[in-house]
Amino acid sequence: MPQIPVGPEVHVAVRRGPPGAPEEVPPPTVRKVSPRRIRWARRRRAVARFWHQYRKSKMGMIGLVILLIFAGVAVFALFSNPAATNPALTTGQPRLHSPSLTYPLGTDNYGISVLTLVIQGSKTSLLVGFVATVITMLIGTVVGIAAGYRSGVFDAAIMRVTDVFLVLPWLALAIVLAAILGQNLTVIIMIIGLTSWPSTARLVRAQTLSVKEHLYVERSRALGASGWHTVTRHILPNVMPVILSNTILTVAIAILSESALSFLGLGDPFSVTWGSTIDKAFSAAALTLGAWWWLIAPSACIVLVVLAFTMCGFATDEIVNPRLRER
Repeated sequence: MPQIPVGPEVHVAVRRGPPGAPEEVPPPTVRKVSPRRIRWARRRRAVARFWHQYRKSKMGMIGLVILLIFAGVAVFALFSNPAATNPALTTGQPRLHSPSLTYPLGTDNYGISVLTLVIQGSKTSLLVGFVATVITMLIGTVVGIAAGYRSGVFDAAIMRVTDVFLVLPWLALAIVLAAILGQNLTVIIMIIGLTSWPSTARLVRAQTLSVKEHLYVERSRALGASGWHTVTRHILPNVMPVILSNTILTVAIAILSESALSFLGLGDPFSVTWGSTIDKAFSAAALTLGAWWWLIAPSACIVLVVLAFTMCGFATDEIVNPRLRER
């Protein structure tokens, strides 16, 4: 029987057969899904579950709101005029003016608005904190997984080097490196990143030693999987929750470290940070002059950001840590 047109472009093919015989229905086609799409679907579901549990934590949500506010201030600082912090352009403004409607956070000894210093400082301080944390987590994760997975003499040698970095006073090491390499943001970021990784490495190593003893890791190695496949597909995904929670807490430590270095005069003299603002306030004897607002504003920003990161870190740890989640 010829094909019967049903529409302008749709045709239905009718098989030949005896009258009254049921038509043969072709089997449904099975659409193959690539393993990559399956992995991404699982990751999206995991992120959705994480966010659903995170929203239940009041402490975590408060910390997240504070961080979003400071992130918005930092983004605003990217588009604001940095010349407003130039003392040569503020000669006509009142010096050491107390907080008012015109100057909500007062002015410093050069007539620069402290609010402007806080806004510009948020950009630099958060940038240093995030980039230094990325360097810290990369070094710590690579060293920790390598030491925990290889074990033996390699593990012992790596851990002895890590112990040396742990016992060294980071502040003294930072002062020496800043004196040798110079004072700029790149050097400050490298100093913080290169002196903060040992604790992360030991934490990741301990988690790796626990994960590699699971049956699915042993089965993967028994089937001939390479070390790279075992680490990237089995060990790293199971260590990632610990890395995530530790990353959030490390950002707070990095911001504190940058503020401490800037307060000691080891920061970039051409960049405005919260630590450098506090350093200039102490150098100008702000407390003696009664300009308390010059110190309170940047100090409060540091405390709020560190507190917010700590709150988010604890909330994340409660989700990824099964023992805390059961409590």
